[in-house]
Amino acid sequence: MNDTPHRAAPYDPSAEARWVPEPDKRPGRTAFQRDRARVLHSAALRRLAGITQVVAPMLSDFPRTRLTHSLECAQVGRELGAALGCDPDLVETGCLAHDIGHPPFGHTGEEALDQAAEACGGFEGNAQSLRILTRLEPKRFAPLDEAPARLAPWPGHSVGLNLSRAALDAATKYPWPRGSHPVDPASTKYGVYADDLPVFRWLRKGSPADRKCFEATVMDWSDDVAYSTHDVEDGLQAGHIDPAVLRSAEERGELFKIAERYAPEAEAEEFGEALDRLGSEEWWPRTYDGSARARAGLKDLTSQLIGRFCLAAEQATRARYGPGPLTRYAAELVVPPAVRVECAVLKAVAVRYVMQREEQAKLRSRQRIVIAELADALTRSAPYGLDPVFAALYEEAEDDRAALRAVIDQIATLTDASALALHARLL
Repeated sequence: MNDTPHRAAPYDPSAEARWVPEPDKRPGRTAFQRDRARVLHSAALRRLAGITQVVAPMLSDFPRTRLTHSLECAQVGRELGAALGCDPDLVETGCLAHDIGHPPFGHTGEEALDQAAEACGGFEGNAQSLRILTRLEPKRFAPLDEAPARLAPWPGHSVGLNLSRAALDAATKYPWPRGSHPVDPASTKYGVYADDLPVFRWLRKGSPADRKCFEATVMDWSDDVAYSTHDVEDGLQAGHIDPAVLRSAEERGELFKIAERYAPEAEAEEFGEALDRLGSEEWWPRTYDGSARARAGLKDLTSQLIGRFCLAAEQATRARYGPGPLTRYAAELVVPPAVRVECAVLKAVAVRYVMQREEQAKLRSRQRIVIAELADALTRSAPYGLDPVFAALYEEAEDDRAALRAVIDQIATLTDASALALHARLL
């Protein structure tokens, strides 16, 4: 990325506002420094150390978890955001918090919980992130004399970490409710549940409908960059990816079918060109034997790819918007199409050779059963079996939908290991 520092633009009071106003405890800290500290010190972020990224944490000696991915995403996002004039603490907060709602077993758990939560509106990891940040992670409560209509229907008037408006917005990848995708109403991606709409409307006040803020676009691209590069690194190091196989015409055909999911606008030949471009670089691995030199080469591969993807986005964004600080809704991150295709190919490599392995498929099948059986057992026994926080939410629920949501919230806060342990205890 460009070494020339760009000064962050000041953010207006609306961006720094909190849903429940509170005084600064220590002068000299910015609102966004406080936001970053709150997320870093939260139990919800620590929990991600026990959540699957690609390979289950207990199945690897050097696991990448949702926590390590979030830290890597935050490092990428902080530097890219700073180069474009964003407040670096704000972008880092969005990156740290973007996966905080992921349930046990990663996307497999997310799919299983979505089925279990059908009667209360479904489950989505990004919507759960907002719910945790604004309700479930205990940090701040509204004053007792707060107008009930403002916080209803939230039992206990918890406002979670009470982050600033801009920080919540920076962590919002899909700024719409279920069924309201601006292009595809059938999309399973959304960022807020129906009963969390009050805080969502507050944080989106004055924002263009369905449009992500600039900091969130930086977070989103940093997320893509981090996991596409690191998942390939892990796959090579574990021996699941053979660089020589990527030169096979048959394998490339299967690979590019997967890549279409991530870059549906690209033509088939573009995927081949992208893989060839990457493969022609001197730092691209031709073999991997696990030696110290080969492992150092893998780290250089990751560094080169991150630099390539971020510098391309920085330069393209600057070419469109000029040299000034870019924040909030003054711009959108520009990623060249060819670079998006390269990133899509890397994602496809990780999917085909790591996630689609037979043993991984069997493991995911078992994990789906664990989540389904946990949801059934806890629903039948509730409030017994629920932690005190969720038992209280269950007992205060105004209807069956809210009661089921409390059960889903409980399961979603488990780690992979604690989900298996609770399943063994209950069943």
